[in-house]
Amino acid sequence: MQQLSSEIEGTFRREYGRAVAVLTRFLGDISLAEEAVQEAYATALERWPRAGIPPSPAGWIIATARNKALDRLRRESTRADRERAAQVSADQEESEEQEEPEEHDVRDDHLRLIFTCCHPALASEAQLALSLRLLGGLTTDEIARAFLVPVSTMAQRISRAKAKIRDAGIPYRVPEAAELPVRLRAVLMVVYLIFNEGYSASSGDQLVRPDFCDEAIRLGRQLAELLPEESEVIGLLALMLFIDARRDTRAVGGNFVKLADQDRDSWNQLHIEEGRYLLRICLERNRPGPYQLQAAINAVHCDAPTTADTDWQQIVMLYDQLMAIAPSPVVALNRAVAVAELEGADRALRLVDEIELRHYHLFHAVRADFLRRLGRSADAATEYRIAIEKCANKMERDFLVRQYRSLPGQ
Repeated sequence: MQQLSSEIEGTFRREYGRAVAVLTRFLGDISLAEEAVQEAYATALERWPRAGIPPSPAGWIIATARNKALDRLRRESTRADRERAAQVSADQEESEEQEEPEEHDVRDDHLRLIFTCCHPALASEAQLALSLRLLGGLTTDEIARAFLVPVSTMAQRISRAKAKIRDAGIPYRVPEAAELPVRLRAVLMVVYLIFNEGYSASSGDQLVRPDFCDEAIRLGRQLAELLPEESEVIGLLALMLFIDARRDTRAVGGNFVKLADQDRDSWNQLHIEEGRYLLRICLERNRPGPYQLQAAINAVHCDAPTTADTDWQQIVMLYDQLMAIAPSPVVALNRAVAVAELEGADRALRLVDEIELRHYHLFHAVRADFLRRLGRSADAATEYRIAIEKCANKMERDFLVRQYRSLPGQ
């Protein structure tokens, strides 16, 4: 019974965004669509253990949730709700439970929901929270734990975002061509933020949250299928695949393993090959963007059979291009790490000291490593202590503690 309940839960998690997207088109209300899908889940927990999981779970969920929503609207006392129920019924004739919407309609609905969640009228933290809730099917509790806020705070954040969509009349549609570049940037940013939180968890005991990584890659594939002509969409998917290929080698025996010490033979070669294929498409188009350049940098790492074989000169050149089109303190910090391998820690340290990133624990960790290489152990110890204090992830913090204790005199 427990196994079946887990299977039902997994089915709903996978189909949650799909169902909410389709129901939002039918009902014109994200909150009502979400509540209807949750009611369908409760019904499935009651029926599926007796009747079994239906052949088309997605179709069953969508049909059941639609009927639940219509029943609710018909019960509402207001005339407007009853009229809305009648309109929904007119737009979509009652179907058999196993009937499933056309696949192209589902894809279109999913894309509309992605762009609605990432509307620029919403704050970035609201975009991310709403995307995880509606597209990823994560619970409010899970999202709250991921970002170290009380559940009530996260619930309010999500509720306000949905209310803003409703009250501001944010349209449930894919933007017009003229709007697409700005809106697409927000979508890609949210997907990448989800992936980053999964690949390198900002807090907690685990270094990796696989469900976040998998969800981001799934969304990346969805976007690549829906917008294959957008090179940055293809580039982001390639980037996530290259990075995710190293996922299982980053922590061994509960300990963080830095890139130089990872078992490259255990990297996910299927992800790497797919990333290379996607990157070749980007190179042929010759419309470079930030995600494509970051994918190219990670491709160089994946191409090297050992750390010593890494083409650091090419990596620095790619970082130079990235700094030219999308400069940021984090990019500058990563470039300095590559420069250290090419020109030495002294040159790299001078570059780091020009970066304004003192609040970031990795800034101090990188600076500590350069100072250690230069034999300045006391200064390195100071930087390690700051990095440890600012690091909220236990596994990463334990690694920094080990580095600190390995210094002479500690």
